[in-house]
Amino acid sequence: MSTNKDRNKIVLLLGLAGFIVMADNWVVSPILPAISQNLDIDISSAGLLISAYMIPFGIFQIIFGPLADRYGKKQVITSAMILFTVATGLCALGTSLTSLSIFRALTGVFAASVMPISLALIGDMFPIQERQGAIGTFMGISFLGQGLSMAIGGTIAYILNWKGVFGVYAILAVIPTVLLIKNYKLLPSEKHPDSKLFAPYAKLLGTSRSLFTYIIVLLEGVFIIGSFSYAGAYIAKTYGFNYLYIGLIMTAFGIMSVIGGRMSGKLAAKIGARKVLSLGLASAAVADLIIYQYGNVLGMLILGIALLGLGFIFTHSTLLTRATEFAQKARGSAMSLVAFFFMGGGGVGTAIGGRVISGVGLSNLFLINGIALIITLFLSFVMIRDHVVEANEAKESIGNL
Repeated sequence: MSTNKDRNKIVLLLGLAGFIVMADNWVVSPILPAISQNLDIDISSAGLLISAYMIPFGIFQIIFGPLADRYGKKQVITSAMILFTVATGLCALGTSLTSLSIFRALTGVFAASVMPISLALIGDMFPIQERQGAIGTFMGISFLGQGLSMAIGGTIAYILNWKGVFGVYAILAVIPTVLLIKNYKLLPSEKHPDSKLFAPYAKLLGTSRSLFTYIIVLLEGVFIIGSFSYAGAYIAKTYGFNYLYIGLIMTAFGIMSVIGGRMSGKLAAKIGARKVLSLGLASAAVADLIIYQYGNVLGMLILGIALLGLGFIFTHSTLLTRATEFAQKARGSAMSLVAFFFMGGGGVGTAIGGRVISGVGLSNLFLINGIALIITLFLSFVMIRDHVVEANEAKESIGNL
């Protein structure tokens, strides 16, 4: 990678791939009733489609990183994006719960490659001083896709049908796939054929400095994504809006993720990464408390969702930047663990959230998560006592994995 222009272009390209994957990640939720009706199955059976995607998506997070370290990041992510596009298109051809579940599982497998490998590529391309801004931009664009997914899916399903949603997503996925192929030579081509596939995980999890970081990433996923997962349900219950309006409101999360992503690197350089991390966790906590206390006021609800997006990107970009220096020769593995703990935490948080809602109600979930994020903020000071990000971290022994 020779110029800043080239590097920034690759970040935007990877962000576009992330946008499509994160949008696809959530697209089934708004069209589940339509699938249930069309395939003549009950809604609980149709819900298996979400599990069919999420389980392989989670498992393969920790497989693609080592594969990318050994065989080359650009080789693996380009191949995976081609197969992701094909698998998404096959979903439009599903005629039964079984066939659609198989196609969604394949989509989840190849979608799992994008986050960890993209972050590892950014770690390879950018020096530590510029890395947080690049990671923030990538994550912001990616999570804008998640924020828009329900509105996009609901709109396409309304105009066409549920099969049309997968067809359109497959067409959209062609764009970053073709651009990856076109800009293939600009991507780093470093390979480590002698690297162990899973040995780096033992060392990363056996070192307190990296382990404690992954624990904070896990808690971030549990409480921030656990909150975001039920924001749409909260809006529907409180206001009775349809999926289009819900999706538009939830774009506040994605928009602030993009804005915050652009800000995070400069802010870290100005006030320090530790303060950005603390600001992120505090913003997310305040967001949950605003939704709990003032969510029935539309303007305050939008503010809460926006602050949740800002808190997410400040927190996650800081932790990701820290993790990029844990294992230079096994950076794909280090990023896979971040993705695994974050997505796994989101899954756990969503599952726990369902129990909390059944027990004490939907709005109280945001109160509990807000308090939990305050506790996580204090815990971060205990677990991450050194500088959050240091320019000389590459000299540490763990960097020689």
